[in-house]
Amino acid sequence: MAEIKVGDYDQPDSNLLNKNDQKVNLKVYKRRWMILLIFMYYAGVCSFQWIEYSSITHLVVEYYEVSTLAVDWTSIVYLALYPPLVIPLSYVINKWGVRMAALIGCIGTLVGTTVKVFSIRRDLFSVVLLGQIIVAGSQTVIICIPPKIASTWFKPSELSTACSLGTLGTQLGIALGFMLPPIIVPNSDDPKVIGQRLQFLCWMLTIAMIPVSIAVLWCFPEQPPKPPSLAQAALRSRNGSQQFRSRDFFGSIRMLLINKGFVVHMIAYGINIAAFSAIGTFLSQFVLQYFEDANEDAGRMGSVMVITGMVGMIMFGVLLDKTHWYKEVTLFVYLFSTISVVCLMYALHWRSKILTYISCAIVGMFTNAYMPVGFELAIELTFPSDESLTTSILLTMTQVFGALFTVGVGYLNIWTGCFWSLASQAVLLFIGTCITAFIPNSLRRQEAFRRDPNMKKNSMHGSRLIFIE
Repeated sequence: MAEIKVGDYDQPDSNLLNKNDQKVNLKVYKRRWMILLIFMYYAGVCSFQWIEYSSITHLVVEYYEVSTLAVDWTSIVYLALYPPLVIPLSYVINKWGVRMAALIGCIGTLVGTTVKVFSIRRDLFSVVLLGQIIVAGSQTVIICIPPKIASTWFKPSELSTACSLGTLGTQLGIALGFMLPPIIVPNSDDPKVIGQRLQFLCWMLTIAMIPVSIAVLWCFPEQPPKPPSLAQAALRSRNGSQQFRSRDFFGSIRMLLINKGFVVHMIAYGINIAAFSAIGTFLSQFVLQYFEDANEDAGRMGSVMVITGMVGMIMFGVLLDKTHWYKEVTLFVYLFSTISVVCLMYALHWRSKILTYISCAIVGMFTNAYMPVGFELAIELTFPSDESLTTSILLTMTQVFGALFTVGVGYLNIWTGCFWSLASQAVLLFIGTCITAFIPNSLRRQEAFRRDPNMKKNSMHGSRLIFIE
């Protein structure tokens, strides 16, 4: 690991007093931006592969001679692996730290992409699935890393920016996952040509992962020599403070699960994000049912959905900061998520490509925006529970529902077609909207901040953009 030199920091030492009136030297290093950039890079490559095969389902079906449901599983494994892996991987992250998590996430992604290089033969679709399973398992670690990097390397005023940028890498990876595969693997009736282009795609991802894997090995230390904040200084000063304690961990989970407001919200949250995952997985198939040879358009529509979703995240996040109307904004966004899916149903049914682009933009705007909005409401309902644990529980529900919804939509798409498949998701979203209306408007965090303004200054508030796609 390279030594941090004196010139690597951009904020001078700060001699501050902690609660015990002891001086603490704080320093913020320029290297933190390189650490964040490395993470964004490989997180993007990993999330790219969630939709890599689903965005060209018809070509994968033709080349490997498998069913569309088999191709759907290349995306479903991303959802299905999170629930069983979240607890053991939380143990790893808490016990061995952010560097070990970064190594597992990055090296795992490299191994998975490399495995798929050897899948280019028409009877080797099982190798494709093996590679996807490895990459999906790696992503389970990756989505937990942004808040760890932010708190370990960045000063308190930069926490929101660091978390947002960390998530931006994932979102950009998904957008490119929709857009690039249809361009790299164009329509062809010749399986040999399809195989060559798939091989190029696999090699491209593998080569892209090699330099960043080396960077993680050599340029991704566990922590900076000096802490960036008093909170980090306190963690370092307490022996064994970062050890994973199973009793505390499961006790915290129990407290969350007996919080009735949170449980109701967790169900509604899981329905919304799962519906978005299912729609994203099948978007290419839906579009091609109404527009022949529009695989590149399908990719662009998916990218539009992700990009407008990023805009929605920022826009509604600012609205929450200004108004603190957590339940009201959550209910509004949920309702328009439902309406947007209905718009997409009819835009496709009317075979209007322009309306389909617009509808995809609206779907992305509201369903993606619901992720941080719903997360903020969960924090309000569970305060002062640990934010990362609350996030993990929410994500577990979304992954379970996501796997079930995606499998269900796959069968509905075969039996009834696109229109009724989307209708099923619209109905579920309407049910979720109704459930959201019954969530108690209990703003525990805001009440605590009102009573003790100093608490807000030391809060991780602003980390709302830490999410799986």
